[in-house]
Amino acid sequence: MISKHFSTCLQLWCHSWMGSPLTGALYSMWWPYGDSDGFLRSVDIIHSRAKHLLFAQNKNGDTPLHCAARAGMFRMVSHLISLARDESTSVNRVKEFLEMENKLKETALHHAVHIGDNGIVKLLMEANSELASFPKSGTSPLYLAMLLEEDIIAETLYSASNMKLSYSGPNGQNALHAAVLRGRELTKKILEWNSDLTAQTDESGSTPLHFAAAMVGQSLRGSVCCQVLEANSATLYQSDHNGLFPIHVAASVGERGTVIMFINRSPTSASLRDSMGRTFLHVAAEKKKVGIVSFVCRNRSLSWILNMQDNDGNTALHLAIQTGSLPMFCALLGNRQIRLNLSNKKRQTALDTSQYKIPSGFFDDQNSEARIHFALKVISARSGGCRRDHFEDNYNDQLKHYEKEELAKVKDSTQTLCIAVVLIATMTFGATFALPGGYRADEHTNGGTPTLSGSYAFDAFITASTLSFILSAMSIVGLIYSGYYSRSRRIYLLVALHFGATSVTCFTAAFALGLYMVLAPVAHKSAVTICVISTLVVLCNKIEFWLNWALLTRPLCTRIGLIRMLAILATRIICNLLMEFWPIIFIFVWATYTRN
Repeated sequence: MISKHFSTCLQLWCHSWMGSPLTGALYSMWWPYGDSDGFLRSVDIIHSRAKHLLFAQNKNGDTPLHCAARAGMFRMVSHLISLARDESTSVNRVKEFLEMENKLKETALHHAVHIGDNGIVKLLMEANSELASFPKSGTSPLYLAMLLEEDIIAETLYSASNMKLSYSGPNGQNALHAAVLRGRELTKKILEWNSDLTAQTDESGSTPLHFAAAMVGQSLRGSVCCQVLEANSATLYQSDHNGLFPIHVAASVGERGTVIMFINRSPTSASLRDSMGRTFLHVAAEKKKVGIVSFVCRNRSLSWILNMQDNDGNTALHLAIQTGSLPMFCALLGNRQIRLNLSNKKRQTALDTSQYKIPSGFFDDQNSEARIHFALKVISARSGGCRRDHFEDNYNDQLKHYEKEELAKVKDSTQTLCIAVVLIATMTFGATFALPGGYRADEHTNGGTPTLSGSYAFDAFITASTLSFILSAMSIVGLIYSGYYSRSRRIYLLVALHFGATSVTCFTAAFALGLYMVLAPVAHKSAVTICVISTLVVLCNKIEFWLNWALLTRPLCTRIGLIRMLAILATRIICNLLMEFWPIIFIFVWATYTRN
């Protein structure tokens, strides 16, 4: 039996990373009897013939003890420790055996933590109470236990170490960095054991509070962020290597509750600046965190930071305009304490920045940048100290840069638009010769004519179908010519887009009128309902228009007053409705005219 196990060990050795026979035998963690008496006797036989193999390492630096701990063999681990003790009466020899590290700077204790075996962890710590302090630099067993959420093992390491354990982790982190990522209970334990970890930084200069501030939903009482802050509130004023304080980190991830908690704990933290001179409001504006920007604008106690400028002279308003976020711009514009005419180091005010940000797209009248620029002009915002011709030269250079990118976008959009208008033209053409109600019989006086001809709805239906076909055909022509004449491409594309969108309106009207003619005599309410619902197609075509004006209403009212704002809003809405519904007006007016 012994020889059989010995033979098995030798065979495993041949296939086990070219390590020692003893190491190869212990690599049989998949073997169901790796911790049995037979294998223990096999280890004794190998050890009696070559005692030095007990300390031998394979190409990964693993000793037999590493392999046994990784396989979860409690008896084998205990037996190997006994062999190391029998080999020498010196305790240092056992200590040396337990503290041996592989190429990853891991001891057997690390492998026991990896597999979550608290029994082996306790066994190893009883043999050497200082084992949790290895390696001296790098990932400690306690850090690993925190990362794997092995709280029982963490308590074992702490209680059995006699306070001689390492908290270190990779990249300069410590166990508290890992604990804040895993929850309140582990964080509470680490803080009770060593509160000095709160001030320690990793390679990037980040403290555990930086890590906690970057987590979502950590603003409640008793949360991880609150625990770390209460343990050492001074870390709120400790920046990383980029100059970012915890409040900047919280703002960058949009954690409004955490920002509020920091400000309530220390109001002066609101004025902290990073290496680029940015406050947390600048960071929130740059990262498009609308919730935090809105909170600052509504909070009167923070009005003193609204107009602070970074190293480039940009205020939060400048950065909000640069990001093109209309909701964030409206939040800032609605606060009358925001100064509109502050210039940055490029001598650009908010109005100048908005002019730069308007893309050179072919359909830029609907984007947020154009709306922002329009709003600033309405409230009489001023330009900066730059000469107008210099400003226009720089702006034209920027437009030329954007044109190349825009051509690629136009290529994709024109393909989609062309398919759409061709389908509309095809369906309208077919509907014109397959009229609702059919045709009169040949023996009739007006044989072959539509049965519903002469009615008001029929005249409107024919007009709508005709307009839909003509406008879609004109849109196709515009798309064709836009590919040949590069100088007039913008004009042709605008014509194609407008006529294509208008043809959809006419096609929708033809659909509703066709159903109305058929259903009205027998189901009048259903016919009317269909006509009303069909108008949603036209309204959805301008959904961005309605949303943008809904956002601009409050800040414009704050800046220019209710009466003027209503006048501007009414003018824009009426013009937009006329642009969208002129085909409907023409259809019904023409049908009324033909009836008379």
